[in-house]
Amino acid sequence: MENNEYLLYFILKKKSKISSSRRLGLKTKLLKKAMTLLESEKQVRKDERERILSERVPSLQMSGLSLQDLQNLCKELHQKIDVVDEERYDIASKVSKNEMEIQDLSQKIYELKGKMKRPNLKRVRVSADAMLGALLGARVKESVDFKANLKTVKKEEEKKEEVTDWRKNVESMSGMEGRKKLFDAGQ
Repeated sequence: MENNEYLLYFILKKKSKISSSRRLGLKTKLLKKAMTLLESEKQVRKDERERILSERVPSLQMSGLSLQDLQNLCKELHQKIDVVDEERYDIASKVSKNEMEIQDLSQKIYELKGKMKRPNLKRVRVSADAMLGALLGARVKESVDFKANLKTVKKEEEKKEEVTDWRKNVESMSGMEGRKKLFDAGQ
């Protein structure tokens, strides 16, 4: 089979002096030979499977058995099925465990091999319009005036106290009335 594959590869890849009709004839002959080999391989596998099954699973002799014997046979078969199911479950769990272990080890190998170096980044100067164009794509075609979109904040003027004569203020605050005014103003 390997010689046939090599010959087919040689015919297809190398430009030889063989005419196209001869090349086509060789291809068809090789494909027919490959098909017959494939069919024979399938038949061998099928025969081997039937032979192994006949060795492991003997045919059942149920003719001439009483009802009690049939019930006992069914119980034995159920027990064998249970044993086989337990073995199948154990093997499946081992396989899944091994697959996880293989995956973990391959991940560790990948991490050990792949020492990624971070490239040095270069500083690039980009205008605001170009950055918006890159971020938003084709949606922004005209330049955007940022100052126009800002909110205006009005500053409140500080309350200025009126300048009055300090002597009048002192006279009004003297005595009990002044202290009462201070107390009321504090609350």
